[in-house]
Amino acid sequence: MKLLLDFLPILLFFLTFNYAERHADQAASWATDAFGFMVQGGVVGAKEAPVLLATVVVIVATLVQVLVLKLRGRKVDAMLWISLGLVTVLGGATIWFHNEMFIKWKPTLLYWAMASALLLAPILGGKNLLRVLLGDKIELPDPVWRRLNAAWVLFFGGMGALNLWVAFNFETHTWVNFKLFGGTGLLILFTLGQGVYLSRHMKEPTA
Repeated sequence: MKLLLDFLPILLFFLTFNYAERHADQAASWATDAFGFMVQGGVVGAKEAPVLLATVVVIVATLVQVLVLKLRGRKVDAMLWISLGLVTVLGGATIWFHNEMFIKWKPTLLYWAMASALLLAPILGGKNLLRVLLGDKIELPDPVWRRLNAAWVLFFGGMGALNLWVAFNFETHTWVNFKLFGGTGLLILFTLGQGVYLSRHMKEPTA
């Protein structure tokens, strides 16, 4: 359930963008009527309608994520609050200025926020955040926790840079597909690789 909730905004962004791209004129007319007051000049063009509509959807979906967790009495992770703030500010700028580059920065800033948190926590607070999150589930030697933390710092840092490279060098359609399939696929592969690595170092439970 949580996994579905985490990926729901990305999936809805992808579906909305692709549908609106196939019906660009209709999407532009509908976006102008519904959200013209949110757009500088009051008119949404056919070329920009898909990403603007997808941005509105992802803002609402992320807000729903937070509300669902709150209503269920669950804790809202700090990264979800950061994601909500980024998508609201950058998405709002995308809508108002008719400029898709604002929302394209959102994944990078989120990736770099996670990398920074993992990197700085041991330095400033003396805590390995991965160990804090997973230490009650798996037992690993101290050097392995440090290597695991460093690996995730490098992964998130690299993903942030990769997102910008795709955003600035390819069409928006390609970036949207990368956001769902490329980003998610790389995360799954990296997680599986980490699982294989950890299986070699996990301590056997004592009798």
